This record gives sequence, structure tokens and C-alpha cells, in this order.
Amino acid sequence: MENYDAIIVGAGLSGCVMAERIASVLNKKVLIIEKREHIGGNCYDFIDEETGLRISKYGAHLFHTNDEDVWQYVQNFSKWVRYDHKVVANIDGRNVPVPVNMETVNIICDQNLQTESETKEWFMNSVVLYDNPKNSEEIALSRVGDVLYEKLFKPYTIKQWNTSPKELDSSVLGRIPVRHSMESRYFSDKYQAIPENGYTKMIENMISHPNITVQLNTEYNHELHNSSVLIYTGPIDRYYASHGLPKLEYRSLRFETERYFNVGFVQEHMVINYPSLYVPFTRTIEYKHLPNQTKTNHSIVIKEYPSDNGEPYYPVPTEKNKQLYKTYKSLSENERNIHMIGRLANYKYFNMDQAIRNALDYFQTHFSVDEDV
Repeated sequence: MENYDAIIVGAGLSGCVMAERIASVLNKKVLIIEKREHIGGNCYDFIDEETGLRISKYGAHLFHTNDEDVWQYVQNFSKWVRYDHKVVANIDGRNVPVPVNMETVNIICDQNLQTESETKEWFMNSVVLYDNPKNSEEIALSRVGDVLYEKLFKPYTIKQWNTSPKELDSSVLGRIPVRHSMESRYFSDKYQAIPENGYTKMIENMISHPNITVQLNTEYNHELHNSSVLIYTGPIDRYYASHGLPKLEYRSLRFETERYFNVGFVQEHMVINYPSLYVPFTRTIEYKHLPNQTKTNHSIVIKEYPSDNGEPYYPVPTEKNKQLYKTYKSLSENERNIHMIGRLANYKYFNMDQAIRNALDYFQTHFSVDEDV
């Protein structure tokens, strides 16, 4: 360990951006320790041997951003293919656009809205007004009204989080846009694309600097940390497990894979959401729709089942967890040469571009060419 200036725990986006910056900008030697058998964290994708399709092991990842600096940064590691993502939700046997738009209202609420002004007026007459929405239920009701909330948002949220929207921070459902037009793209960002050869290859290129060493299948323990700088991207409560504090809550996912041979497309869109509580999975994903796939007569559909068990994916933003995280954060603030970065270490949901921006900003703020790492 004495041979490295920095030890990074976790080979996901946050850890690999930090490794790339420290190696290429500061010309320092970096060791990345990863407990899994692969790099890329939850962005990891691979080619399925039976179908030849590139699929993501931990659920779909779709890059989108308005951040010019982040967009220019990722150009260094991959060519990118434009992809405008669309999602539908299966409501009462009918597929409706998500996020909510004019067509969604017409189908679910039996309307015949024709213009944006008519749609805007419909929303104004349907929403439940709150001066200061305190949770996800109130923010959803204040944006879409009770019918759309009960049909689309509430049951899906209960399945996804195993918690009532009343108990979740308003940021959860506050992230979902509402449109008055027929715009059906899921994202509205300027840049929407996927790496030509997948995320794994992109991240492999990111950490290809000769100053970077990667050690897979390696669990972190505190004995590994000496005088080197430590950058930790795992769950913060796992790092401080010896303190005997309660664990933070995370939601995980379980995947069920179905292969189809000698077929075209199995479903109309790449992603179909299933809000109904009578359907055990939250969505189905057909990766064949992505433009960076090879031509094939086969397909794969993957069903996602939310779970409390398994790899931690999503921090659960309840008031109890937010207060508990503050306790863990206060512990980290007293550390020397230890940096907590990323979704799990910061107990905060990041999109991919946000994770990259967070790491770039952290590097800029805490490390410089004038200081030793």
C-alpha cells in the first residue's frame, strides 16, 4: 500500500472519475479496490452470450445532461450515440406516456385535450394546492392531482420504495416532470446518449492510465488504510459499522431474465412501467431497442423487482434516515485523509451526470497540483 498515493474503494463512476483525475492531473499513483468481479459499479454492462445483446447487469442506465463540462469530459473516453428515451406505463391494460403529458391525461382521465393551454387549465383545476409540500405525496398531488396520483404515482412508489409517499422526502416524486404538450421523451436534456461500446468499456478507458491499478474481488477493511489518501465510495454506514449505530436503509433490485429467440421486438418500448400493486415487478426492459446493439433475431426482456435485500441501489430518503445520515456524516468530518464520495457514501441519489459532476467538483475543491495527495 505504501506504493500508492491514493486508495479508492469502489470502481463505480465516482471512484473512477476521482482515480482518473488524480492519475492524469496530479500524476499520482492510485489503487482502486473493488469487491465485485468487475469495474463499472451499477453501470456495468456486458454482451449476453446466448443472444449477442449488450445488457446491463444492474438495470438500465441512460446518460442525459445539460452540463457542458460533464458532456465534454465523457467525450474523452467513448464515442456516444444519440438516444432519446421513451417510457410508457401500463395502466388498466393500456400503455400511457411517462412522464405525464397531454396524451396521458386524455387516456387515464377520459379527456379530449387538444392544446397546451387546455392541458394547463386542466392541471390547474385538478391539482391539490399546498403552500409548502412536505413529502412526496403532497408534491405529486400539487403537480398532477388525485386521479393521476392514485393511478400512476402512488402504487408505483409504494412498490419501488416499500414505503408510502407520505413518508418519503418530496425530492423523490419532485424529480418527475409534468408536460402540457404531447412531448413523450422521458428526458428533456440537451445531451441524451449512450456509449457506443457500452459503459464498461467507457469506464475501462477512463481508468486506463498507467498510474492506476485495479484490484477486483477485494473487500475493504480498515487495515488497508495507511498514510495514503483514502477515497471511499461505498455505503457510509458500512464504513462505520463498528460504531454500533443503526443501519441506513437502501432499496435494492432483483432481476428476472427472459430470452426470446427468432423474434423481432417483444415490447413496443424499451421500458414499460407497471404501477399496479397486483403486478409484482415495477418495470420490464428490452435492451434490443438501444441504438448501440448489434443486429440480431433474438431478444431479452428483464423484469425488475424492488427488494430490501441485495446490493444497495437507492438511499431511502425518509426523515429518520436523513437524521441518521447526519450522525454518520459527522463521524466522517473528523477523519484525516479520508474522503466520502458518491451516492452511497453521501446517502444521496445521483444521476450519472450528477455523480460525475460531484466527483469533478470534489477533486477541484479538495485536491490541487500544489498539494500532496
